[in-house]
Amino acid sequence: MTTVDSTSDARTVNNVMRHAYRVLSDEEKALMGKLKDMGLEFHEFIASLGNSRELAVAKTKIEEATMWAVKHLTA
Repeated sequence: MTTVDSTSDARTVNNVMRHAYRVLSDEEKALMGKLKDMGLEFHEFIASLGNSRELAVAKTKIEEATMWAVKHLTA
């Protein structure tokens, strides 16, 4: 499977739903990377606490919050 970095201008290559993207500025690319890094860090911390339904929901909500924040940035 070919992967494309999420901050790359070529990020439409493996995206089925969104067919057109605007080119992001270097600042926007850096912000998107930071959002995703922070989301991942929080997600990994929550995962380190163990396994439960509550933690599974928390991880899903972190993923969702990160997705919406990135969507705002890239809209």
